[in-house]
Amino acid sequence: MSSPLAISARVAWWGTSWLRGHIVADQLLDALLTDSVSHVVGGLDGDGSEPLLPALARLRSRGATGFGAAFPAEGDPVGLGGPAAFNTEALDVGEAVVAIGAGIGLTPRAVGPTYEWQAQPAAPRQLPDVGESDRALRATVLESARDLAALDVARWRPEVADRLLNLRHLAAPEAPPGVPARCVDLAARAMQALDIAELALADDGGAVSAAEIAARRGALAPLERAGRRALVAAFSPEVWPPA
Repeated sequence: MSSPLAISARVAWWGTSWLRGHIVADQLLDALLTDSVSHVVGGLDGDGSEPLLPALARLRSRGATGFGAAFPAEGDPVGLGGPAAFNTEALDVGEAVVAIGAGIGLTPRAVGPTYEWQAQPAAPRQLPDVGESDRALRATVLESARDLAALDVARWRPEVADRLLNLRHLAAPEAPPGVPARCVDLAARAMQALDIAELALADDGGAVSAAEIAARRGALAPLERAGRRALVAAFSPEVWPPA
């Protein structure tokens, strides 16, 4: 979840902003083409495919009022509401977009310089509240920091210790008009938490025993889970606070 934003996150923020009239199509495309040359969507109508912008417009005509992101992991399908086929595909990719009110989900796969999106039915979802996710993330970061300090993180991963000491230095992601400032802040802290967990889990830091490995993973698993849940809330217009 490092910068730039995951493609599903960008579609959620910029797609919703475009859908609600805050930005024009060129601004939407500029945000989506930072790491690709094109996007195509298959499965929306028949077996053919079409460019992403006409597909999003088609979803708008079907009643879409916004686009929300999901970042599920095995055992924690946060942001997904089913059915099983969509959940399975989203879990395999690790992310997805749900067209709110249209009953359609989109899952992306990078194929060279192109993102190929697969559309299929998606059910309404239950989501973590922005405030709840915010409080849970703050508490989990502190708990994980204490646990990692007890495990001497500064010795086996000094860069992780440095990041934990600089939690207030956030790199806020660029957001389009219409995204609540609270959600931008939450997204920044969620990405920071996920970066820390990913860095610390990149290897086992020279652990000398299975028990030590398990302790480190045990300290980081709640941080990764809280980070993903906060990220879903930040990129899901269904639970955004009123403007």
